[in-house]
Amino acid sequence: MADAVGTPYAALTDSAALRPGESVGVWGAGGLGVHAIQLARAIGASPIIAVDTLDAARTRAPEFGADAALDPRAPAFAQRIEELTQNRGLDVALDFVGAPPTVSQAEASLTRFGRLVIVGSTTAPLEFPSSHHLVRRQHIIRGHLGYFSRHLRALVTLVHSRRLDLSRSISELLDLDEVAEGVRRLDQKVGNPIRLVIQMGPPTY
Repeated sequence: MADAVGTPYAALTDSAALRPGESVGVWGAGGLGVHAIQLARAIGASPIIAVDTLDAARTRAPEFGADAALDPRAPAFAQRIEELTQNRGLDVALDFVGAPPTVSQAEASLTRFGRLVIVGSTTAPLEFPSSHHLVRRQHIIRGHLGYFSRHLRALVTLVHSRRLDLSRSISELLDLDEVAEGVRRLDQKVGNPIRLVIQMGPPTY
């Protein structure tokens, strides 16, 4: 729950102020993105659209509650967003990638009064349309980092009461001496893992 669930939970509830019935787009359906999808569904968002370049990530997204999973490189991407939102655009866009192209695409997908929350970070400069465009559309763009203890307490309650099931997020359990192998799998996306958990054996004296 720490970071991988806490961060998207705080991003949705605080920075995005997501309300039931609002549409959500999630750019990057990886370790944080899949939890954002799962949490958005628990809050009552509709539709929930996952956006990722990886086939495996798009295949996995509906299992966590996405109503659609789109490839951002597809020529008809903008048209599909319009179709899925009944020609409105997204109320909320969460960007877990943070790269200039994804941020621009997410902002362009918003409806009027839409909110873009940027969780992924990069040192590359971001580009937005003119201030006239942002003012006319009245978009809100926010950065988001981390979570507070109150978010973690809420998540513990949700998991304890079985309102939130995070068991699918554990892709594999590894022993302590397999840390290097785990890092390699994450770096190379072997099996497209969500989270690899290192388990400690009994202490030896």
